Amino acid sequence: MDDPDRAQAQTGDLVMAVARRVRGAHLEALASWGVTPSQSRALRVLGSRADGMRPSVLADELHIAPRSATEVADALVERGWVERAPDPTDRRASLLALTETGRDLVAQVDVVRRRASEEVLDVLTPDQRRTLHEILTVVVGEDL
Repeated sequence: MDDPDRAQAQTGDLVMAVARRVRGAHLEALASWGVTPSQSRALRVLGSRADGMRPSVLADELHIAPRSATEVADALVERGWVERAPDPTDRRASLLALTETGRDLVAQVDVVRRRASEEVLDVLTPDQRRTLHEILTVVVGEDL
C-alpha cells in the first residue's frame, strides 16, 4: 500500500473488525449459559481473588460505578455463582466470592472463550499468531 496514512487507518479498522469477530464468537458462547458480558467479566475478576473482594473493589476493577457493580453482583448471587459474606475486618462491609458453581462456570467460560478466539485466528500460521501476540502485547502495553 502506497499511502501510509490510509494504511494506518485501515490497520485500525482491521483491528476493530477482528475484535468484533472475537467478541461475537465469545457472546455466542456465553449465550448458552445465559451469561452477559458484564457478568462474565465480573466472574473472571472475582475468580482472580480466592479471598473475595468488596463490591467497591469489583467496581474499581471493572471500571464501572459502584451501583452498577452492585447490580451485577446481585444478579450473580441470584444465579448461585457468587456469595456474599461479612468482611472479617469491617462488619459493615461484605465480601463477594465465587461459589463452587461459579468457579466451575468461570473455568468453562475460559475454555469456550479461548476456543472462540482460536476459531477466529485459525486462519493464521503458528508463526503469524506469535507475531500478532507480540505486536498486540506492545500495543496494549501488557501481556494478558
